Amino acid sequence: MKLSELFNPNEFAARHLSFGDEAALLEVLGEKSMDEFVGNTVPQSIRMPSKLDLPEALTEADALAKLKGIASKNVINKSYIGLGYYPTRVPNVILRNVLENPGWYTAYTPYQAEIAQGRLEALLNFQQVCIDLTGFPVAGASLLDEATAAAEAMAMAHRVGKVKSERFFVDARVYPQTLDVMKTRAKYFGFELVVGDFAQADEGEYFGALLQYVGKDGDVQDLQGVIGRLKAKGTIVAVAADIMSLVLLKSPAELGADIALGNTQRFGVPMGFGGPHAAYFAFKDEFKRSAPGRIIGVSKDASGKPALRMALSTREQHIRREKATSNICTAQALLANLAGMYAVYHGPEGVKRIANRIHALASAFADALVSDGIKVVHEVFFDTVTVDFGSKEKADQVFAAALESGYNLRRVNDTQVAAAFHETSAYEDLVDLYRAFTGKDTFTFADDVKGRLNAELLRQDDILQHPVFNRYHTEHEMLRYLKKLEDRDLAMNRSMISLGSCTMKLNATAEMLPITWAEFSDIHPYAPEAQTAGYRELLADMENSLKAITGFDAISFQPNSGAQGEYSGMLSIRRYQESQGEAHRNICLIPKSAHGTNPATAAMLGLKVVVVDTDEHGNVNIDDLKAKAEQHRDALSAIMITYPSTHGVYEEGIRDICRIIHENGGQVYMDGANLNAQIGIMQPAEVGADVLHMNLHKTFCIPHGGGGPGMGPIGLKAHLAPFAPGHTLTDTHNAAADQTAVAAAAYGSASILPITWMYLTMMGKQGMEQATRWALLNANYVAKRLSEDYPILYTGKNGRVAHECIVDLRPLKAESGITETDIAKRLMDYGFHAPTVSFPVAGTLMIEPTESESKAELDRFIAALKSIRREVQKVIDGEWSKDDNPLVNAPHTAADITGEWVHPYSREEAVFPQPFVREHKFWPFVNRVDDVYGDRNLVCSCPPMENYED
Repeated sequence: MKLSELFNPNEFAARHLSFGDEAALLEVLGEKSMDEFVGNTVPQSIRMPSKLDLPEALTEADALAKLKGIASKNVINKSYIGLGYYPTRVPNVILRNVLENPGWYTAYTPYQAEIAQGRLEALLNFQQVCIDLTGFPVAGASLLDEATAAAEAMAMAHRVGKVKSERFFVDARVYPQTLDVMKTRAKYFGFELVVGDFAQADEGEYFGALLQYVGKDGDVQDLQGVIGRLKAKGTIVAVAADIMSLVLLKSPAELGADIALGNTQRFGVPMGFGGPHAAYFAFKDEFKRSAPGRIIGVSKDASGKPALRMALSTREQHIRREKATSNICTAQALLANLAGMYAVYHGPEGVKRIANRIHALASAFADALVSDGIKVVHEVFFDTVTVDFGSKEKADQVFAAALESGYNLRRVNDTQVAAAFHETSAYEDLVDLYRAFTGKDTFTFADDVKGRLNAELLRQDDILQHPVFNRYHTEHEMLRYLKKLEDRDLAMNRSMISLGSCTMKLNATAEMLPITWAEFSDIHPYAPEAQTAGYRELLADMENSLKAITGFDAISFQPNSGAQGEYSGMLSIRRYQESQGEAHRNICLIPKSAHGTNPATAAMLGLKVVVVDTDEHGNVNIDDLKAKAEQHRDALSAIMITYPSTHGVYEEGIRDICRIIHENGGQVYMDGANLNAQIGIMQPAEVGADVLHMNLHKTFCIPHGGGGPGMGPIGLKAHLAPFAPGHTLTDTHNAAADQTAVAAAAYGSASILPITWMYLTMMGKQGMEQATRWALLNANYVAKRLSEDYPILYTGKNGRVAHECIVDLRPLKAESGITETDIAKRLMDYGFHAPTVSFPVAGTLMIEPTESESKAELDRFIAALKSIRREVQKVIDGEWSKDDNPLVNAPHTAADITGEWVHPYSREEAVFPQPFVREHKFWPFVNRVDDVYGDRNLVCSCPPMENYED
C-alpha cells in the first residue's frame, strides 16, 4: 500500500456529489462519458477559454483548521459601540435546536403552507412580538435590516400618503447607516431628503417623516407632540425604534405614528459583523396592502381547522413587476424565528428583567460619572451614556484606556465618547469602564439605582400576554415546543426539495459549524479595523475565488439578498452612466420570462421597462431584442438577463445579446440566479456581462432558512467597480469615497460568508467543476425520465436542458381538470415539497434537482411524479370522480384516516401511495389551506391557543 494514496484532499466532493451514480445516469441519457455529455449539452460558443483558477481542495478537517486560524485574527473586545448593534445571548436551547438544526435552517420559503406550519407559527410569533411592542395591529415577517426597512417606510409613506410633496424629513438623530441607505433609495425615487431637528419637522411640507426613538447618541425624546403636529398636516410618520427599549417605553402607535421599524438583533441574534438580522416592520391596518415583504396570516384548511399561510398572495404581495415600488424577495426568516423564540423563552417578565438591567447599569454608570464631576450629555436615555470631556485630548485618553482594557467605545465627536450597555453587560464592566473614564481605581456602586426614563415616557400597557409567551420558560418545555414545530415542516433533512430557480442543495455540516464561532459571531460591524483582520482575510479569499469563477474585476459583498444584488448591480450601472454624462439613459430591456424582481428593481431605479419577447424555444428573441435596442439606442441603459435562461436553457446567442446592447450604448446586467450551471464551464464577464449578482444562498450553499437569510454579492467589470455600494462608516475598498450604501452593514450578512468559504475550500478547483457537471447531469436525467409521462417545455442544444427543466401540465389539466396546484399538494402525500409552481410559465412545474442529490433520491421523486400521472389517468378514465380523488383532496393528514372514510379511493392510496412512503412517512399537519378565506379575513397575530387545541 502507498501512504500517499491514503490521503484524499478531495474527500468532501464525494460527500457533496454521488460519483458512484455517474455511469447509470449517463446510460439513461445515451452518453459514454461526462465529457461527451457536457459537450452535447453546453454550446461551445460560451465555453471559457481557460481553466478554472481555484486552489486545490482541502479536507473538512483541514478546511476547518485553516478557517479557525483566520477567525483567530479577529479580536473579540467587549463591544459598547451601539449604533443599532449590541452583544446578546442566544439561549442555548434555541442555538442548538433552531440555529444549528437543519430541520429549521434547510427549509424553503413557506409557499407550500401545508408543510410549513411549524415555521409559519414561529414567524407568527415574531409578528406578535412586533405587534405587542410597537402597538400596531399588523406586522410583517421581517425585512433585511433596519436601514432598508427605513427606506421601505419612506416608499410606503409615498404610496399611502395624500400630501402632494416629494420631500421626506429625516430626524438628524437617526443612525448614520440608515441615512446612508435612504439617500441611495431616495435619489432614484426622485425624493428630496431633508435632515434636521426632529422638533422642527412640522415646519415644512413633507409626504413622510422618519423619527428615531432612542437617538444614535442615546437620548430618549418625547415624540408625541411633533408626531401630532405632523399628522395634522397629513404627513405619514415612521418611527425607527430600538426593540429592547420598547419593552419599557411607550409604543410608537401610542405616540401617534403610522409605521414602526427597527432591528431585532438584540433579541438573541449575534452581531456577526453586521448580519444577518431580522428587521421588523409594523404599521396601521389600512396600509397592509401596500406593505413590503411577507405577512404571515391565519386562515383555515379544508376541514375548517386554523391554518397559517403567507397572506395576500401565493408569492410575495409586493412583487408587481415594473409597477412595484419594492423588490424585497428574501426575508430574514431564520433570524426572525430566533428573535421570536427569544421572546417565547424569556416571556414578558424575562425580557423586562433584561431591559431593566440594561437601563439600570447605564443609569448607575452615569450617576457615578456625574458624582465625579464628569458631564453626561443626555439627562434621559435608555442604554447609551454619552460623555463630553470638553477636550479632544481627554476624550482620546479615555477611548484609549478603554481599548487597553478590552472595551470598544464609540467616538461621537472630538470631545464626546459614548458607551452603550447591553444584555451581556455585568457589574464588573461598570468597574472597568469607570476606571477608564475617570482614572480612578475604585467606586462602590449602590444597589439602588434611579432610572433615567421619565414616568411619562414609560409604557403602561402589558406586553407578550399571549399564552405562547407564557408557557415555555423551562428548557424541557421549550425543547418540546421547538421539536413540535420542526415536525410540522418538511425540510431538506427529510427529502429533496426540487425547486427550479432556487437551488435547494446540501448545506454541509462542516460549512455550518463556523457561523457560531465567537470569533465570527461576536464582532461589531463598526469595530476598529485592527480587530477585524480575520474577516478581511476571509473577504479577500472570497473575492479572489468569486473573481476567478466569474471573470469580473471586483466584488462587492454588501447586498444582503438576491434582490439587493439586483438593485446594487443596476445602481452601479446608473451611477457609471451618470459619471459619463449619460443620466438620460433610462430604458431597461427585460425578457418577458424574467423573475418579478427584475422589473421591480428597474422601476426602483427610475428606469422604464421595455419587455423583450422570447421565441418558441424559450430563448430571447434576438430580432426583437435588436429592434428594441436600436429603437431606444439614445436612451438605452441596460438589459437584465438571466443565464442560463429562466426557462432552464443555455441560450447560444448570449454573446450576440451582449454585443447588441453594447453597440447601442447600454450595459449588461446578468442575473446570477443560475450561476450553478456556469462554474468551470463559462464566465459571465467573458461572454460580455458588465455586472452580475451571485446568490450565495443558491449556488454557494448558504441555506434558505425558511425564507432567508440570503446573500447577493455582485461582480463588476473595472469601469463599474468604483460605483459599487460604499458605506458611511466603513471603507469598502472597491467603491469610490462618495458612493452611498444599499445595506446597513458594509459587508452585508458577513457572518454567513464562512459557509461559502468552507464550500469553496473543501470543493476546490476540481470539485467546483464537477458540481456544475452534476447539476446538468441530474437535471437531464430527471427530464429524460419524466418526459415519458409529461412534456418537457423547453430544451436547448441536442434536446438537452441546463440545470433545471420545466414540466408542462397544461395538456393534462385541459384533459382531466387536475391543476398544477393539485399535483403540488399531492406530492406532499409522497413526502416531497413541490417544485416551483407556475413560474416562469403558468400551468407548469419547474424542477431543479441540483448536483447534491443521489440517484436513489432522484428515483424516488421521479417515481412519485410517475405515480401521480397514473392517478390523473384514473380521473381521465372516470375511475375516480373529478371532485373526489386523492389529488383534489391532497394533502391528507393523520386525522383524515382515523375517522369515517367516504372516498372512492382507499386510505392506503391516500397516505401510502408508494412503498417507499411507508419507510419515512411525513404527515402534513393541516389539509389544503384556504387562500381566499385568509385574504378576505386577514389576521396576522397569534390566535387564541384554544383555536389550535379545538
